Amino acid sequence: MTGGRQACCALLLLLLSSGLALALKDAQPCWRLILYYHDVMFDGANAANATAATVANATTLGNFKFGRLVVFDDPVTADEDLRSPPVARAQGLYFYDMKSDYNSWFAYTLVFNSSEHRGTINLMGADLMMEKTRDVSVVGGTGDFFMARGVATFRTEAVEGAAYFRLQMDVKLYECY
Repeated sequence: MTGGRQACCALLLLLLSSGLALALKDAQPCWRLILYYHDVMFDGANAANATAATVANATTLGNFKFGRLVVFDDPVTADEDLRSPPVARAQGLYFYDMKSDYNSWFAYTLVFNSSEHRGTINLMGADLMMEKTRDVSVVGGTGDFFMARGVATFRTEAVEGAAYFRLQMDVKLYECY
């Protein structure tokens, strides 16, 4: 291929990829769910109600729980009320991975088993906890959400010390099959 043809192909490729990026930026989700994640931490005396437990304690590196690992099986509701019937379960883990500020990394599955939805949505990524909103990747799914891709935007709605927190999850799927 001559130098002129190579430059023309490179320019064409650049224009196509830029156009695709702009189209994806303005894309509307094919599926959107607003859900509420409720985490009730085990404190040694609340086994009947706890939905999460520390399985590895924090280190002494910094003052932000660095190294603490939590496993959870948390209820997910369609509204803010913890007592509402769950529409899914969030099952997975998070760990604190920053020494200089509160930050965690999530990997979990939303398990749906109701008359409205069946299947799973898999999420993972950094939760920059001090930000008002933060995005975590939707990396797959099964059943109604087969091979889903997208983003879940977290917003902290409530914190009651170390005992409880609630996140609003705005789950937007951009690949739906």
